[in-house]
Amino acid sequence: MKNRITGRSAFLALLKDEGITHLFGNPGTTELPIMHALKDHPDLTYVMAMQESLVVAIADGFSRASGRLVACNVHVAPGLGNAMGSLYNAKFTGTPMILTAGQQEQGHGLMEPVLYGPLVQMAEPLVKWAVEVTRLEDLPRIVRRAAKIATTPPTGPVFISLPGDILNAEAGIELGRSTRVDTRVKPSDEALQALTLRILKAQRPVIVAGDEIVKSDALQEAAALAATLGAPAYQCSTPYGAHFLSESPCFMGALSRLQQQVRELLSPFDLMIVLGADPLRMSVYSEVDPMPEGLSMIQIGLVDWDLAKNYGAEIALKADVKETLRALVPALKAAGGAALEARARQGIAELAAKNWTAKRTALIEQIGKAGAKSPIDPDVLSLRVVEAMPDNAILVDEGLTSGRQLLALRPHRDRYGYHALASGGIGWGLPASVGVSLANPHRPVVCFSGDGSAMYSIQALWTAAHHKLPLNVVIANNGGYRIIKQRLLAFHGDDHYVGMDFADPKVDFAGIATSLGLEAITISDAGELKSKLSDAFNRPGPKLIEVMVDGSV
Repeated sequence: MKNRITGRSAFLALLKDEGITHLFGNPGTTELPIMHALKDHPDLTYVMAMQESLVVAIADGFSRASGRLVACNVHVAPGLGNAMGSLYNAKFTGTPMILTAGQQEQGHGLMEPVLYGPLVQMAEPLVKWAVEVTRLEDLPRIVRRAAKIATTPPTGPVFISLPGDILNAEAGIELGRSTRVDTRVKPSDEALQALTLRILKAQRPVIVAGDEIVKSDALQEAAALAATLGAPAYQCSTPYGAHFLSESPCFMGALSRLQQQVRELLSPFDLMIVLGADPLRMSVYSEVDPMPEGLSMIQIGLVDWDLAKNYGAEIALKADVKETLRALVPALKAAGGAALEARARQGIAELAAKNWTAKRTALIEQIGKAGAKSPIDPDVLSLRVVEAMPDNAILVDEGLTSGRQLLALRPHRDRYGYHALASGGIGWGLPASVGVSLANPHRPVVCFSGDGSAMYSIQALWTAAHHKLPLNVVIANNGGYRIIKQRLLAFHGDDHYVGMDFADPKVDFAGIATSLGLEAITISDAGELKSKLSDAFNRPGPKLIEVMVDGSV
């Protein structure tokens, strides 16, 4: 005889067996069966956020900071609608996520009751797989398949619609077993030989690294490739993670999203080696193509959509970055011999005066000249934040204009030490930092956010307060949407800023944070930054530090 179990309890048991430790959600009527079942699963932590977009963003941050599968639950059609912006972010970053929504009971949905909607159709454009459970007996197979699909590269979110009658039904069912697909593959011997010969043939190679460096844990291997070749290495033009070890002698920083600038920077090279990235993802349209004519490209990665997506690749290998580099670097050394060693030494020596470390030293000196300005210079704030952060702290970055220098100041030393907005959909940073902190309870987390971004998701602070997280949120308050002002002026020559100021009335971020349960302070004097930030960062508990910065365009 099979053990009889309710759908609601089976669902939670399946999640736990798939490695889920936290269920992120915002409960509604159709989710009450799940809430009812939680009392029988005390080892599953329920994390409540005050709106569905925050639920998904918190789960996204948790996954990005841990590399683990996450699960979140939202409330029928309006809840899924609220979550779509954050789901778009998770799709872009390939976050392994099981998103579920309660659905009206089968049959009752045909009556189109309040809150009903075609959930599967709504979710499908943004997920790898979307399905509605129509029989309790199918629930184990669906959850197991969802977890397998979400975690198999290219990883990404999946969606399951859970009708109320399925959750409340009871039957004797087998829960099955969890499966993970091992995709840590390296190229064939023939492909590896061709790759080695092509790289050695290049006179001036350049490396561009992306998020698969984080996903495959290949930071050391990527740095070894650059050192073996003596080649400069850049993060791709959407540097939203720790995609390269900053203090490597070959690291030059991140490519910009200015087409002309990138084209000029890449023009001296004859081979671009792309490691797990869409290397030249731009933002605003330009008539200039960022890819120089005649620049050959080879690509390695498991996200096959990105391989030769916009530019033809001379060699494109669907393979794990770490495993490929572990084989490639010794092959290069063996084939290149003493000549390659000598060329690498020369290349590294030539980069010493202009690599990330050298540029950081010059930047700190430059910023120091504005140290006492009033209002506070945003670059000074960025430097003081970096200086005050404990060595093991994690930085979550949605500073946009105010945090423009953070990447140039804070070194990447581990794959989970830095997380930034990837898709461009603002409001991600605050809730994501809550998830990052939940995933890393023994590491302090600093979230650096602009004021405009913060107001998309400010109620995420309540969840941080509720869980008493070691999270410090720094909000650079420049009184408006500065990036939109900059672009209106740059693209249209117009400085008539309509709908871009928070001036009448002003927003009191410290007051909002206090009302949501956080300790909060406001800093207006640059001279107070160092001491107050250090004090806040080195004490336990969630805090908000509002810093009044220069908002001039």
